[in-house]
Amino acid sequence: MTLLQTMTSKLILLSLVVFSHLSFAESIDIGPDIGLKAPLLAALDKKGQQVSTKSLTGENGLIILFFRSADWCPFCQKHLIEFNEQAKNLKKLGYGLAAISYDDVQVLNDFSLQHNISYPLLSDIDAKTMVNYGILNKQYNKRSEHYGIPYPGVVVIDNQGKITHKHFFEGYKKRVKFTELYQNLKTL
Repeated sequence: MTLLQTMTSKLILLSLVVFSHLSFAESIDIGPDIGLKAPLLAALDKKGQQVSTKSLTGENGLIILFFRSADWCPFCQKHLIEFNEQAKNLKKLGYGLAAISYDDVQVLNDFSLQHNISYPLLSDIDAKTMVNYGILNKQYNKRSEHYGIPYPGVVVIDNQGKITHKHFFEGYKKRVKFTELYQNLKTL
């Protein structure tokens, strides 16, 4: 490798480190550890059928968006639409896409049809996936109508089933910017 190639490689690596740090600086450290096998999905597709990580994974992996509700959360609704706007680019990188909430299948189907969502919206009505991933928002107890919501965030799983990226947020207003995630994944 020439000196110029070495310098260019180091500059790209440094840019990625700085970019990752700046873009997701406010994320909290919850959920599965990076480098470990992704936890089991216990979510249902639009037909009410159980899905698996493997069935959703593209050539290079899977990006899962965890959100509070497509029914009552305007921040989530906006974020789902933003994810849809980047879906084509992310799929071109070889990633399968999915989004999961505690909403029932009908709510998710209605939202998907209304907004022409191009990726599956999955129902985790019993919050099993949220518990498996360690992202259940414990602010709500089992008797609350909001029990089952996750901390909002994104997990990227490689094609071997291991977590490569995760970004979760304490509040409901801060979210992953999908244009930045796309740029980050594009450089890998």
